[in-house]
Amino acid sequence: MTPNPLLKKLGFSDNDRVVIIHVDDVGMCHASLQAFADLWDAGTISSGAVMTPCPWFPATAAWARGHPEVDLGVHGTVNAEWDGYRWGPVSTRDRATGLMDADGYFHARETGTWAAANPAAVQAEIVAQVEQALAAGLDVTHLDTHMGTITHPRFIGGYLQTLMGYRLPGLIPRLTAEQFLAQGIADDAATAGQFAATVRALEENGFPLLDAIDYLPLDDPADQIALAKHKLSALPPGVSHFLMHPAVDTPELRAIAPDWPSRVANYEAFISRDIRDFLRAGGIQVIGYRPLRELMRQQGSRGQGRDREEGSSSAPLPNP
Repeated sequence: MTPNPLLKKLGFSDNDRVVIIHVDDVGMCHASLQAFADLWDAGTISSGAVMTPCPWFPATAAWARGHPEVDLGVHGTVNAEWDGYRWGPVSTRDRATGLMDADGYFHARETGTWAAANPAAVQAEIVAQVEQALAAGLDVTHLDTHMGTITHPRFIGGYLQTLMGYRLPGLIPRLTAEQFLAQGIADDAATAGQFAATVRALEENGFPLLDAIDYLPLDDPADQIALAKHKLSALPPGVSHFLMHPAVDTPELRAIAPDWPSRVANYEAFISRDIRDFLRAGGIQVIGYRPLRELMRQQGSRGQGRDREEGSSSAPLPNP
């Protein structure tokens, strides 16, 4: 694929490796907020995304208002995956939307939402979450996806419409038809070609696209400093999104999340002097989502407004 035109727009060369070091699940619990605040102060991350339906969203918003320089987006959330710690929609309590399970919370897994939720209701929920963040005083820099759920083919059109309407960047990859097929996102050549055409059209219209998406695992806490260095060093030229789920070690976190050892390992890796020194040594350029959002605003944007445009797309996104 040709070099990402976003590189030169951002002031980089075609061969530069530019990465957004991103924290997911901010505000899911207190441990996630504290980890994000610590890592932001340490300078080892460049962006994060908040889960507005979760109990610690108000505290996250208060922290963000006190740190206006922070690069914080909305983590579009339509699942509540934990057994004893749940949350539900902010837009509705209407069970006919299919957004909720029998207990009135979001479905635990992506498959439940994919099967039951009305696409219009999913889009309305994501819009409500963006509005909730804006109303709380957040300078929303982007909109991504919790558990990849809103990138499903049934919901991706609404996701793209919301990104366009608010002029926010999102997790949209630059993939060829062959790559869509190779990654199993498309089942046949015709569908893969349609997906690739959608991506090309977005790029031609100035939408910022990503060349790679990678992440620290949540199923293996071992030696994540070395793993992070390896993964960051292996990123290709272009603009990449590198995500993690850090949390400080607390009784609350241990009670909520069976994968807490990996979340703590994510945090300990990026709070370490080893990672700080690695990032300072160069080789990769670290940015946040705000520069991408500002490019969208400069390119005929009407600002971070509410003009959600009609239209649809079937372009898929990866679900790490």
